[in-house]
Amino acid sequence: MKVNLLDVNGKKIKEITTTLFEEPIREDIIFKVVEAEKIIQPYATAYLAGMNRSASGNIPRRRHVWKSDRGKGMSRLPKKIFWRRGTQFSWEATIIPSAKGGRRAHPPKGHVNLKKINKKEMKKALLSALSYSNSIEYLKEKYSTLKEKKIDMTLPIVVEDKIFELKSKERLDSMKKVLGDFYPVSIQKTNVRPGIGKMRGRKNKKNAGLLFVTGKNEKMKMTGIDIIQSDRLIVSDIANNGARITIFSENAIKELENLTKNKDKIKKKEEKTKTNEKENVKEKPMEIKR
Repeated sequence: MKVNLLDVNGKKIKEITTTLFEEPIREDIIFKVVEAEKIIQPYATAYLAGMNRSASGNIPRRRHVWKSDRGKGMSRLPKKIFWRRGTQFSWEATIIPSAKGGRRAHPPKGHVNLKKINKKEMKKALLSALSYSNSIEYLKEKYSTLKEKKIDMTLPIVVEDKIFELKSKERLDSMKKVLGDFYPVSIQKTNVRPGIGKMRGRKNKKNAGLLFVTGKNEKMKMTGIDIIQSDRLIVSDIANNGARITIFSENAIKELENLTKNKDKIKKKEEKTKTNEKENVKEKPMEIKR
């Protein structure tokens, strides 16, 4: 596949051949991996919550015994002592779930059952996510303001390395030229959330915006854009809740091409086996039936 390399002004410099974006889109595998990559905080009660009392087994179960509950019209529950006056005691039930301050009946255990995904499937998901994020149809589904627009851009967007030398204002101007119709959606904007969600720890909300994939040794700081290095790229960065607008640097594509090296080797092996089988069929002599 031939990809256009753009300069700072959004004009084509040359063409690059890559096999990164040739993988067929498999939404089922992408969504499976995105679900597995979610960071889930294990939730559980404190160890021995409601159980750290000396109530269980504190009351003997025999009649006419000191400190017993028999003959006093008490329920047969584990109790703790509030006060004592000679042989008289004031009790209160504890530990059991129905009592005040007791343990919970079936509390969460704190286990998180994460999905385990094989290496080949993870690699396939990442490659299909790259081609998923570079289809205009899926991008229009993600960004609702782009549905009625006609977009004539060629994807993926690959930029030369001079963009890292620019200052922040110059870089914003170059982004406008490179992105074109995608620019108004690509910069993140924070808005105050309507409703009661403001009181529950999620006052602000922001859109997904643009993802800029750089090389391992390339560094860039810019507000309103998510920046990630190629060796730290995962599926949920590109395809969480739909396809995301992405820009790649030239070095990032060279580094990401290592994912497709093994795939090319497998294709070559398959082609060799097919040619050998054809040659063996030609060399076999004709069998004469009698």
